[in-house]
Parts: sequence; structure tokens; C-alpha cells
Amino acid sequence: MDLAGQTRAPFSIAYYLVGILFLVFYLEVILLYPLAVTLYEVSAYGFWTAMAFFGVLTLGFVFEIGSGALHFTDQRSSVQRPS
Repeated sequence: MDLAGQTRAPFSIAYYLVGILFLVFYLEVILLYPLAVTLYEVSAYGFWTAMAFFGVLTLGFVFEIGSGALHFTDQRSSVQRPS
């Protein structure tokens, strides 16, 4: 049996981006769990270190939204509403 044509289906890079973002924010939760468990035992330095960690991740997320990395469609593929 001879196969004709390409056998792989095209994948959008947006699926990989969503997967990587999921892993980044999942790792954020895992890394902050020890802080949440020992919140009363960490000093002010530990608290502000965690806040800096949150700040860097928040700035990265705002940059991703601002640059349009999370927009998966363009105007050509949007549904046209009857007017």
C-alpha cells in the first residue's frame, strides 16, 4: 500500500505556547507552596523575595498579553455577524 502526500497534520504553535505557560505557572505554585506552609516562620526577607518572584512572573505575563502572544486568531478567521 503506497501512501501519497504528507501524513503529518499541521499543528499551531499556539498549542505549544499554552502548554509552556501552563508549566510555568504550575511550577510557580509548586515553588510557592513551601512559603505558604511556613509563612509565619519566614522573615521579612523571605516575604519580599517571594513578592519579587511574583512580580517578575506578573511582568512576564503582562508582556505576553501586551505583545499579542496569546491571541490565537486573526481577523480573517473571525465569525462575520450579519448586519
